[in-house]
Amino acid sequence: MGVQHPRKYTPEFKRQAVALAQELGSAPKAAERLGVPESNIHNWREKLKSGGSLSGASADAAGKNVNAESPEEELKRLRRENQQLQKANYILKQAAAFFSQDHLK
Repeated sequence: MGVQHPRKYTPEFKRQAVALAQELGSAPKAAERLGVPESNIHNWREKLKSGGSLSGASADAAGKNVNAESPEEELKRLRRENQQLQKANYILKQAAAFFSQDHLK
């Protein structure tokens, strides 16, 4: 069996699914009719109640990076990462030298 990818639903479909669940008085019945997981309908209903968006787009996708680092923080992070990579390269070079000498014995 292959990997299943999550289905994409339009915001309009989500609204209609929630409306159908309200009309039927049952999320499971609406989910069965529409062929979607019941949990999706519950999640969509909660998002609508809280005034959230049903578009499914994250803040990053909208061009707003919520967890943006300041340039100074990014520079510190990159310097730490660079130092770790340099240590790893040094260890790998030492190991390669050690194992290349092993065949000379």
